[in-house]
Amino acid sequence: MELIVTARSKYQEDIEYTVLDRHELSSSVEITGGNGSAKQPFQAVVRIRNLGSLAWAGVIHLELPFAKVNPRFFLPAFMYGRNRGEAPQNVPNEFPRLREGNPSRPSSPWWMVRSDRLSHPAALVYDTGKIYGLCASPYFINKNGVKAQWKPELSGEFCQYGGFTCSLAKGTVGYTLGYENAPLLFIKSRLVKERAPLDENCFELAAAESVEFTIDLYEYEAESELGINTVLEDIYYRYHQPPRQGSDIRTAAADLSKAIYQYAWLPEERSYSTFVYEDKETGGYRYNKIISISWTDGLSVATPVLMAALRLEDEPMREQALSCIENIIENSLNPASGLPYEAYQDGKWSVAGWWFDGMRTPGHSAYLCAQAMFYIMKAYEFEKRIKNCLHEDWMVFVKKVLPVLEKSKNSDDEYPTILSERTGAGLEYDSFSGTWCMAAMAYYSWLTGDRSHLDSLKRSEKHYYETYVKRMECYGAPLDADKAVDSEGILAYIKAVRFLHALTGDELYLDHMRDAINYEFTFKFAYNSPVKVPPLSTIGWSSCGGSVTSVANPHIHPMSSNVVDELYYYVQQREDPYVLQRMLDTVGWGCQTYNRFDKEFGHGLTGWMSERFCHSEGLVTETYSDGSPASTWFCLMPWAGGSVIEGLVGDYWESNVK
Repeated sequence: MELIVTARSKYQEDIEYTVLDRHELSSSVEITGGNGSAKQPFQAVVRIRNLGSLAWAGVIHLELPFAKVNPRFFLPAFMYGRNRGEAPQNVPNEFPRLREGNPSRPSSPWWMVRSDRLSHPAALVYDTGKIYGLCASPYFINKNGVKAQWKPELSGEFCQYGGFTCSLAKGTVGYTLGYENAPLLFIKSRLVKERAPLDENCFELAAAESVEFTIDLYEYEAESELGINTVLEDIYYRYHQPPRQGSDIRTAAADLSKAIYQYAWLPEERSYSTFVYEDKETGGYRYNKIISISWTDGLSVATPVLMAALRLEDEPMREQALSCIENIIENSLNPASGLPYEAYQDGKWSVAGWWFDGMRTPGHSAYLCAQAMFYIMKAYEFEKRIKNCLHEDWMVFVKKVLPVLEKSKNSDDEYPTILSERTGAGLEYDSFSGTWCMAAMAYYSWLTGDRSHLDSLKRSEKHYYETYVKRMECYGAPLDADKAVDSEGILAYIKAVRFLHALTGDELYLDHMRDAINYEFTFKFAYNSPVKVPPLSTIGWSSCGGSVTSVANPHIHPMSSNVVDELYYYVQQREDPYVLQRMLDTVGWGCQTYNRFDKEFGHGLTGWMSERFCHSEGLVTETYSDGSPASTWFCLMPWAGGSVIEGLVGDYWESNVK
């Protein structure tokens, strides 16, 4: 295997990468071992030397070419396939897409990105039955005065990040010393910056200085895109760092649930506020209500808080959560469609939630409606199991709604993403968000023993697996991301196949569950990226165990914490040290990513937690009062805490909390 080595100087007038001779640099590449397989990659030792009499600064680019036919690229948490570069792109939310030729923004035939935008330090591609790719350390450290690639076993002062690249135009994946975010820097889906001049991002070599580093190179056969997961599992073990020590499980669950109970409840609305801010002028609190039945409010908060209240034997907290659940069941149903309205404002229920103007088609959201049914059933199960209290009216409500969702499937057995407000008919498809309908129906079948929809569920599962999961490209769950590839929808699919396995005992569903878990893990950080912006930089916050939300909104958020029970179910069925360890990372991440004491994260009280954690300074939008950048949002967001709570107080609690 060959590596193409080029460079761009900080001082050159153009932006082209050219051969090293023009920069008075030299390179040598020596393959020292391996066979190119997922477990034994070729190990390429690379030496770069400055032959000039002056110091050199710039970016050095090493590319691995492959025989391009119809490539699908995978840079974990950044690029999946072509990030749907094949789809129409004239949408409000921009995210990096691969498209050949000379496409308009935000598509490009190539991308360069700083390494901490990737959850695993690897750039891989699937083409014509083979996996090609490379892996190298995400950053350099200063070890005894010498630049060295970071590894978990090495100690040294952080020096600088590297970068990773992919090119559809040339048919390459690459690694850089120094980095560029090019041709665009995506801070979030509606905040994009043009390519910046090379400055502090440069790699520097003094006159006659050389640097040596290693790149792992891959080339092996695979039946599908799923073949990348064998590499990522091996990379995880080589670069893994556990999250910092946080609270114990009971303390974390109590802190998070009590904060929501005390500071987020809106008694006149019988719901929780989506945002809670400290009001410095009054010493009190400000609320951004934007109430919904699920996703960012409602049952995604109330059910975990109820579960925590039952575990902690906190009756006032339980009564509060029950009030929210019962309010939704009693008042949200749209009689015309047979589906619940998803939003509530100024005394009125409607489909026009905060996300409404970002939708392509108006109507009910399958994501919210089906997720709401799922969490009503979860609340029902826990009330029955722990309190021996039956809420049969809840199940009557669920039994009314689920058939409406079920009959809306198209001829592919795919559920819609949007349904008619007038009739409940499916209006828009081509989206992974419908897997929440599958999860809710599978849960209902398991909970009630009603297997009448089992064959239909099996057909839907097969469709979602073949169309989305097997291709490692699940898109269209969150309503605010214009069908970008994301990590949210897979959580519903994982829940669905868990119950399909519980219903049938068919090992196929465990196989598919493992593939789906692997997909989620591609968004989950394997190591702790060095954060340089407070408050995350000052408290030792860990990225490991946290998952990036999507390629459009690439911060870490806590939603993946809500599948701890599903991961736990899987490792009870199959001995799997890898899934077990990543489950423990997820639990550990949640126990250290909220205020364990007042203002630990620069704001708020004990138990406060927001949704946005900027593992990379290229994502920062928040500022302190003096205008300096901040790496998290300064607010309490109950759905975020609810996701962590759900993972801590479910089935996992029973064998891990004394």
